Amino acid sequence: MTARIIDGRARAAALREQVGTHARAFAAAAGRPAGLAVVLVGEDAASAVYVRSKERATEAAGMRGQVHRLPADATQGSLLELVERLNADAGVDGILVQLPLPPHMDADAVIAAIDPDKDVDGFHPVNAGRLATGLPGFVPCTPLGCLMLLREELGDLSGLDAVVIGRSNIVGKPMAQLLIADSCTVTVAHSRTRDLEGVVGRADIVVAAVGRARMIRGEWLKPGATVIDVGINRLPDGSLAGDVDFASAVQVARAITPVPGGVGPMTIACLLRNALMAAHRREGMTPPAGL
Repeated sequence: MTARIIDGRARAAALREQVGTHARAFAAAAGRPAGLAVVLVGEDAASAVYVRSKERATEAAGMRGQVHRLPADATQGSLLELVERLNADAGVDGILVQLPLPPHMDADAVIAAIDPDKDVDGFHPVNAGRLATGLPGFVPCTPLGCLMLLREELGDLSGLDAVVIGRSNIVGKPMAQLLIADSCTVTVAHSRTRDLEGVVGRADIVVAAVGRARMIRGEWLKPGATVIDVGINRLPDGSLAGDVDFASAVQVARAITPVPGGVGPMTIACLLRNALMAAHRREGMTPPAGL
């Protein structure tokens, strides 16, 4: 068996095109474009590249993008003041504070300061609670993108056994909640799980988000499993690898996302989707169906 490669770039491009169509319709109806504000603190190279990608994608979708840059030695108070100004700005529908923040800042306090209705990253405790209790709210972009890829690949997920490897607030926990909402039987595993190989071997769906290069081996997989690899790890030679050993997994799985080109492109596309949904809700307009 050779797995089908799940093309995240193609799926993300289709979603961005949908968002662009709806964003233009929103601007015509509301008399203004949907607005997304991104805050970058410091000069972390990877974060800066990611923020530029978000800025370009926002503009390409016909939305208004703002990037607010603060120096690495900015105080937490100055960051919180900026967040409050963005909360009050009627032209800003979504706010994203790029993580990680410098060590002297409390990321939890900053996230909690964002208006939950503008929290397009889905990290605010209110949105986490909404997800856990099945109420409408914003879902973190990476797990949302993973769910979209799974639905497109498998259709109805009801009754499938799913294992999420990783328990972060950004990916692991919300991914598990989304799969539960789609009626999967879900196990959350992590680096300290006993008999991780055995747990993985029972799963129809494996979502790997543990942050260890090539930790999940192909021989661990149930033949025909669908594998979503969220990990992106820089190897000593400068190349990138996921949390799944792709070379061995591709021989066992039914379908698998590559790294890069799998989950990553979906994250930005889902951010644009969330920002557009926020704009509709803030204007009292019905969000577009099918996004």
